[in-house]
Amino acid sequence: MTNIHEQAMNNVYQQVLQRLLSFFSRAERTALQLLIQRLAVAAGGMEQMGSYKVLAIQSGSRDCCYTLALLRAAQLTIATRAPATFQLRVATLRLNSTSSAALDNIDRTYSALFVHDDPRVELLMVENREVLPFDPAAPISKAGRESNRMNLLMIGHRRTSDEPLELWDDGYLATGEFYGQIARWNHGVDALISGDSPRQQKQFIEGLNRAATKAGIGLTSHPDSEFGCLFARLDELGSDCYQAFYGEHGQVPWRPAEQFEACRRSTFISIHDILVGNLEERWPLLSEFLGFKADTLTRQLNDYEYASPGIAAHIEGLQACFVQGQTYEAGVARYLQRTLVMMHRRQLPERLCEQAVEAFGNPAALDELRAQAAAEAQLSLGLSEAQLVCLLFAPFTKNGARLEHFLRKCHPGMLVALPDLHRAMQGQPVAEQIMQWMIDVSGLPVSLIGQLYRMAPVSSQGGGAAAWAGTDAQAIEGPDDAPLSGEWSAGR
Repeated sequence: MTNIHEQAMNNVYQQVLQRLLSFFSRAERTALQLLIQRLAVAAGGMEQMGSYKVLAIQSGSRDCCYTLALLRAAQLTIATRAPATFQLRVATLRLNSTSSAALDNIDRTYSALFVHDDPRVELLMVENREVLPFDPAAPISKAGRESNRMNLLMIGHRRTSDEPLELWDDGYLATGEFYGQIARWNHGVDALISGDSPRQQKQFIEGLNRAATKAGIGLTSHPDSEFGCLFARLDELGSDCYQAFYGEHGQVPWRPAEQFEACRRSTFISIHDILVGNLEERWPLLSEFLGFKADTLTRQLNDYEYASPGIAAHIEGLQACFVQGQTYEAGVARYLQRTLVMMHRRQLPERLCEQAVEAFGNPAALDELRAQAAAEAQLSLGLSEAQLVCLLFAPFTKNGARLEHFLRKCHPGMLVALPDLHRAMQGQPVAEQIMQWMIDVSGLPVSLIGQLYRMAPVSSQGGGAAAWAGTDAQAIEGPDDAPLSGEWSAGR
């Protein structure tokens, strides 16, 4: 019965492979052969392939789904030629910003590639430092949502006053920690496979370094900015990137703890150079076979999967309104102008530019845009508009050096309570209503505000504005070398 079942499943896998290959162009078939050769060399020969395990990160983005389809084609093709094929671990990090649309894209991709019941494939999801089977219907836990929200705030509050708010910096750090841990879970993996371009790799490493510095982690070695240094960077990060904020008892450990290897054996294999760069060639495979669905405008405006263009524009508006003494409209207009420059540099279709103008360029619709973005920030990030404004000022670090300025700009009625606010951050008793105001306006417990009070702001040393700048200061410098995939890069 076992042999009959195995034969039946092999027939199914053959049918999946043939249908998958029917969507491949000639260039993609060539890329597939090059990928198989690269994996064989890395494994030490085709005869070693059965004991070789690779890791692919799946976030529901367009390029993640495409890369997984290519890996699946390689896995099934090798199975027809050799006694055994490689093992595949596919892992998803669940953050507050991970959308249901992204999870649905992942689930449809898995179903199309027939990986759910294949013993050669592990489908994992990490949420609040726990490794779980992938389940697109499972809601994010209350503890996980709160942990993500706290981490975002603590990282964000450590920037200097003259730098833009990099609201999604924590996404880099959470993703880096995720890479390091999932690569050594359950006997580990031999290689992480990624189709990200050198530019994307550089962007991620810079974002990871910037966020790690804000979290109090010194990264002194390995100056390379591409993924050749990734695992050395991750070894420096360790298993708890947020210990400087919370101490030993602040966050749950990675679990199940007994299933993590003490040492990691993984290497990094880039396949960007063999991927087909033309989106039009990829699209039939993505849409017709994998069932991928994208919000076209949102996906084109994002340079990070953490970043929502609506929230990004909202932050620009709040920055202009509260920090710069301008109008909300002026900030959104600045965001739109930079976005259009980026889109023209990328030679995106004019219809997308028109959609961007329609979304962000209508003054009559600004009140509705602001309300929608505020609702999205509250729903996805757990942050109110008042808490976003507080984050823009980052008033608590360096013994509350910017607190008085923040109060004068945004809460002049609280100036009379300034001495009490300082006492509260120093750990001294104050009136309950003072403490409640601090919690409401910041989104943080007073104990963590006190932790920020004792910390110094951290400068990005010029990296912050270029690496964020709303819709991408880097893109303004020149056209992209490839479509952005970004696991950092929750579905483009």
